[in-house]
Amino acid sequence: MVKDTTTNTATDVAAARKNPKVAGVLLAAGGGRRLGGRPKALLEHRGRPLIEHAVRSLRNGGCGPLHVVLGAAAGEVRARADLTGCAVVANPGWEEGMGSSLRLGLAALSATDADAALVLLVDQPGIGAEAVARVRSAYRSRVTLAAASYGGERGHPVLLGADRWTDVVAGAVGDQGARAYLREHRDAITLVECSDVAEAYDIDTSQDLKHLE
Repeated sequence: MVKDTTTNTATDVAAARKNPKVAGVLLAAGGGRRLGGRPKALLEHRGRPLIEHAVRSLRNGGCGPLHVVLGAAAGEVRARADLTGCAVVANPGWEEGMGSSLRLGLAALSATDADAALVLLVDQPGIGAEAVARVRSAYRSRVTLAAASYGGERGHPVLLGADRWTDVVAGAVGDQGARAYLREHRDAITLVECSDVAEAYDIDTSQDLKHLE
């Protein structure tokens, strides 16, 4: 007797649509050139490496699985930071810019059953779990492109539905990341205002270190 799986399949599909699997992709490869060559992932924030703060924001914001892309001082980051539960990949071409790290991160997800990827940058500690959760919740079967906004200006994190990964990867060159793709598809982006729960500053220069505790 052949078991009828039609009902179960329909139930599974409905559940997936209600509770989509949104993977977290953390780009943490930067070498901190304007910080005197201090890898951003290892900057201290609240007594621990900055990368741990970003991982916690993704996890507490409801993302999973978590994929982390390292680059500069990757071995030291692995040794000093607690990345338990994360799939970690080192980008040998990290000096080419953010685009290569984004390509690696999305490529790693291609072997998973994730419905979407939520991309976060390691050097934005003002963006926590609340902003991650808001952008994550924007995913719907008909909404596969979303981003946090701050006073109406698009920022991070960015949500990319699995149906968009191939095209995003094709345009991720140099230090552009997904910028070119987002610019070309700006009319399709759902903006999620997060200025009341997050701050979108970057840690780029020594003056920015004042944001770290």
